[in-house]
Amino acid sequence: LKGNDLGGAIASCLVNLTFLRYLDISNNHFTGNIASTPLTNLTMLQFLSFSKNQFQVPVSFRSFANHSNLKALLANENKLVAEPAGFQTWLPKFQLKIFSLLNCTIEEHGKLQLPNFLYFQHDLRYVDLSYCNFGEIRFPHWLLQNNTRLQELYMIDSSIAGPLTLSPHPNLKLMQRLERLDLSHNNLFGGVPEELATSTSLLRIRLSNNSLSGKIIPAIYHLIGSLEALYLDGNKFEGDISDVSTISSKSLQVLDLSNNRFSGKLPRWLWNHTDLWVLDLSKNRFEGLIPMELCNLVSLEFLDLSLNHLSGTIPSCSNLQMMKHVHLANNRLSGTLSKALCKSSSLVTLDFSENNLTGRIPGWISTLPALSVLLLKANQFHGEFPLHLCRLQSLSILDLSQNKLSGHVPSCLNMGLTIYNLTKDYMGSVFPLRKYDHFTFAEEKIEFSTKGATYTYKGNILDLLSAIDLSCNQLTGIIPPGLGNLSEIRGLNLSHNNLNGPIPSTFSKLKQIESLDLSFNHLNGRIPPQLTEVNALEVFNVTHNNLSGPLPDRKAQFGTFDESSYEGNPLLCGLPLNKSCNHGDSRGTSSALAGEEEHGLLGMGDFYISFAVAYAIMFLTTIIVLYINSYWRQACYYFIKDGSITCYFFVVDSLYRLPCFRRNI
Repeated sequence: LKGNDLGGAIASCLVNLTFLRYLDISNNHFTGNIASTPLTNLTMLQFLSFSKNQFQVPVSFRSFANHSNLKALLANENKLVAEPAGFQTWLPKFQLKIFSLLNCTIEEHGKLQLPNFLYFQHDLRYVDLSYCNFGEIRFPHWLLQNNTRLQELYMIDSSIAGPLTLSPHPNLKLMQRLERLDLSHNNLFGGVPEELATSTSLLRIRLSNNSLSGKIIPAIYHLIGSLEALYLDGNKFEGDISDVSTISSKSLQVLDLSNNRFSGKLPRWLWNHTDLWVLDLSKNRFEGLIPMELCNLVSLEFLDLSLNHLSGTIPSCSNLQMMKHVHLANNRLSGTLSKALCKSSSLVTLDFSENNLTGRIPGWISTLPALSVLLLKANQFHGEFPLHLCRLQSLSILDLSQNKLSGHVPSCLNMGLTIYNLTKDYMGSVFPLRKYDHFTFAEEKIEFSTKGATYTYKGNILDLLSAIDLSCNQLTGIIPPGLGNLSEIRGLNLSHNNLNGPIPSTFSKLKQIESLDLSFNHLNGRIPPQLTEVNALEVFNVTHNNLSGPLPDRKAQFGTFDESSYEGNPLLCGLPLNKSCNHGDSRGTSSALAGEEEHGLLGMGDFYISFAVAYAIMFLTTIIVLYINSYWRQACYYFIKDGSITCYFFVVDSLYRLPCFRRNI
């Protein structure tokens, strides 16, 4: 009955199904206290799931005391009800193999604690207590001690605190069958327990986002050789992990050591793990070169070495054809891109931001048919804007800001919304009944600057983002009206360039745009009044240009913009500026601006024609006045006669003073 949008109380007639062995009513809207439902009388049940409902569940689970055949109990996402202390301890008649209490809450003023019946379970194979606030408890090592067949244990974000102690006695060997252990997002501290290093069954470990510290080598030296996935990200581990003997393994698929304090060169033993397809060493202190041995990882799909101190050039690997996401941002990489990753036709994300890369943006980038995110900001790329990027049909996010690119902004950019599933489930649970798989590929994340700040996008939001940032370059010419055809774009930043001409009125077709930054250019003319039709616009910046005329009407989103959006344009007027536009000036200015936007600046030929016409009019007016008035005509005659005589004697006298003229006389 799962997922049928059923609600209300459970029908009482269900109590007649006394021989029912399997019942799944998850993902509905059933209500009521679970202790008062017919479920407590179905004692032959072997599998029971009432997850994702609105039940009130007594925290002791005593309602199921007589279910002697029960093997799997799934009670995720319901509300627990506190009980008196005397109800907490009871001896269950069942021995569960699967127990899941994922994402549970407790009623107001109640204290959430581990169900006491778990102390009496000895055959558990799968336990999930994730996303439940158990109030800073210590790690329940007795779960491992009592259940020697336990294969999977998940306590993600369960408020576990203190040192990670997996066994009460150092010589007591537990976890002989444990394959998956996830204790991420807790408050664990201390080092890696020795029990992990001696385990022969563990395949996947996640200890992410705790406060664990110390060195991981040699604690997990032998463990890496047998693991499939290791997540130690978001801790305080430190030290040099490069100088160890070679570890060869074909089982390791995922290694995430990001956001720690590891130092030294990149570990040499990594390049022997040829089946590795996720490698994340970002946010550490690694230094030195990226070795050519990186090309040995032919199965690699995700690579993140960003936010380190790596230097040198990016190796050219022609055999990484499975690569989909590459992040090398915020390092000290230099040189040109040459043919790095030129054969990685599956690339979706390419992030080389904030390095010292030089030269032109190479043409091989345009041959990547799946490329959706291209981030090259804050480098030293130069030359004209690479028109070959127009061939990228899947491109949705482009950031070339803070470079030295010149030339014109092309109108051929084809920014679309190509949806990629950036979350990959790479390992299924050994239990087919399981609803949650915590060991999934981490979501792709990128940083992009928009709306005046830098944001991190991931998941579905990243899939829906389409944006262009060409700011802080040396681009010239007009803004092509063709950019108005990018109907799905949400962010456009052309600020801090040398662009001129008017703002295209076609921008009114950008119905999804949320941020438009055209500041610090040489744009002129009026701000198109049609922009008020853009209802999604949150940030509008045209400061420090040569714009003039009245501002668009203060309606829709333009009613939310203050004078800070327009400063540095002294010829603008109207609200919200403290400079009004009177009716006459406004009409004249509007006509002039409309003519200027249509035809550009006044030509010199038009100026000469206007001057000649004005001179002719003045000459004819003078002739007509002298013809009509005889007194003025006579006065003008004597004035001209006296002026001519004066000029004659002035010229003769000047010539007489010359020595050569006197000798001739």
